Amino acid sequence: MPKYLLLKNYTGGPERHPNFAPMSEWTEDEITAHLAFQRHVGELLRERGEFVDVQALSPEGTYVRYGGPGAAPVTTDGPFPETKELAAGWFMIDVESEARAYEIAAYLSSAPGKDGQPIYEWIEVRPVLSDAPAAVE
Repeated sequence: MPKYLLLKNYTGGPERHPNFAPMSEWTEDEITAHLAFQRHVGELLRERGEFVDVQALSPEGTYVRYGGPGAAPVTTDGPFPETKELAAGWFMIDVESEARAYEIAAYLSSAPGKDGQPIYEWIEVRPVLSDAPAAVE
């Protein structure tokens, strides 16, 4: 079965939903309800044998690369620090089809947000490469 990454973003997607308040404006109960929904989705996927992994990400992070023989790693806040806070987390799923991945992403996008209302946030669906990509000529 093909695997897909369902990527959640802090800043929305191609267009921001007008009722999407940043999590920093949510109450503790609203955040708790949102996280409970995420756990619920994980449980549903486990029951169906479609769950691979789920992770939430902090907006903080550092880019690191090899510094050369005997040198310390090189670190920076990145070439585009204004975009580094995009990835909020992901679900990795193993499903029968791309259509099923879209179904799950649509359901995941209805997680509760401020005032318990569904967010209807954009979820990016990316297929996981099972082989090396074909060479571009």
